[in-house]
Amino acid sequence: MASNEKVSEKEEEELTIPRAAMNKLIKELVPDIRVANETREIILNCCSEFIKVITTEANLICEEQQKKTMSGEHVIGAFNKLGLHEYKVEAERVLNDCKGKRRRQSTRLEHLGIPEEELLRQQQELFAKARLEQQIRDQQEWLELQNAAIQQQSQLETNHQPDSDDDNSY
Repeated sequence: MASNEKVSEKEEEELTIPRAAMNKLIKELVPDIRVANETREIILNCCSEFIKVITTEANLICEEQQKKTMSGEHVIGAFNKLGLHEYKVEAERVLNDCKGKRRRQSTRLEHLGIPEEELLRQQQELFAKARLEQQIRDQQEWLELQNAAIQQQSQLETNHQPDSDDDNSY
């Protein structure tokens, strides 16, 4: 086998669903039937190809809409465009479940018992306090630099002043 063939085979492996996950799924779906290794390989390749086709079509829809992020709606649109309407219903159910979970997560603030306006006020207070502390640090740093410059200037003046004894030696 040539080295190029080895590389392409390795790249192809990286673009598939993990075998362990696929084997588990097959076992759950058909627990009483033995599935040959070649059949598992065919199923794995078909799943990967299906994902590539759907993703490619969803990406085209995304680009047509001049979006930078592919969404679930783009995937559902891909099912429609490819004539895979039977998958669309399940995809919409999953999408709605995901949106529902996102909404439930956002209600965590409600469980704190603090109104959103109060949380916003507290946040603004913290920002103001942080800005004030930064101003104080900046002022302290500026004063330290000024003091260092004054000390340096004093040392330079002290080092360059002629000694009074030198003036009397003439």
